[in-house]
Amino acid sequence: MNKNELHVIYGKNPLEMIQILMDKIQLAAELDPNMQIALKPNLVVAKPAREGATTSPLIVEGLIRYLRDNGCRNISVIEGSWVGDSTVRAFKVCGYEELSRKYQVPLYDLKDDSYKTLSFGDLNLKICERALNTDYLINIPVLKAHCQTQFTCALKNLKGCIPDSEKRRFHALGLHKPIAYLAKLLRPDLNIIDALNGDLTFEEGGNPVEMDRIIAGQDILLTDCYCASLIGYSKTDIDYLDIAEKLKIGNPHFEQANIFEYGTNHKSLGTYKPGTKAKKLMQYIDESEACSACTGSLIHALCRLEEERRLSKLTQRIKIGQGFKQKKLDGLGIGSCASGCSLSLTGCPPKALDILTFLKEKLN
Repeated sequence: MNKNELHVIYGKNPLEMIQILMDKIQLAAELDPNMQIALKPNLVVAKPAREGATTSPLIVEGLIRYLRDNGCRNISVIEGSWVGDSTVRAFKVCGYEELSRKYQVPLYDLKDDSYKTLSFGDLNLKICERALNTDYLINIPVLKAHCQTQFTCALKNLKGCIPDSEKRRFHALGLHKPIAYLAKLLRPDLNIIDALNGDLTFEEGGNPVEMDRIIAGQDILLTDCYCASLIGYSKTDIDYLDIAEKLKIGNPHFEQANIFEYGTNHKSLGTYKPGTKAKKLMQYIDESEACSACTGSLIHALCRLEEERRLSKLTQRIKIGQGFKQKKLDGLGIGSCASGCSLSLTGCPPKALDILTFLKEKLN
């Protein structure tokens, strides 16, 4: 793959999906069997992936299988949970201890790692040596909302590669600037995004929203800007994305990227139990046989609409789902299946940012 590409796969089986996705991007062609390959998931807290905060171990397992099948044996998992939790505990609760035993892949707690101090601009940043010294770094964040930065994905996941003392300092510095600067000094070779069921509002989980996709991109800024749009944010909503563009960390213009989608025929009905917040937003949706990818986009858009205090303007339920195919109906419809509605936005699935823009136009 090249840096102007994004690859997206839909489905319910992450173990299989990730291996197909790696075949599609021809990852093996970029690797030497002797490389030291580090996998950096998001294990910010000791909670299972189903709660919407942490990287699915099935994605990491599928990636390990793919790498091993292609002759790569020097594989490790590296992470440093947030200052209030134990990485060792997160490895256990999130299913990574079991992975380590099964595949003999070492787990490294970066809280115990040595660090180097690197400088960029007016900031000196401490970065864990294991992250810096690996030959090939694969960044595997969760796409989810964040209570302070609004959005967290590939750039912010690198914060797990700094010591706890530095994590505290990042907060004192306002988060956005040091997050962007860190990405200038620590460059992942590949970003694989767990967009299966990230949280609607909070980085520690509790309100997962089923999105059923995995995304791969080499350009960390391109990947993040695209992912932000999937949950209803633009680059200008997230300060560290704006700063990263000014630092020329990558290309933010995902609209001009080549986006390849796989498994589009396997988009399936939702199976998860929504959290309290998502359940509340479902009251605004008239759903009939809707795929989880489409419903997830709409829920994220409605959450953003509520944050902007415009949700009260919505006086009718929004139609979505295959049950509305080829029907002429009055009212609002989201997704290609509901394109027969008098006011509709097509897309299979549409991005949450596009839904948000559409709803704001229609509600004015």
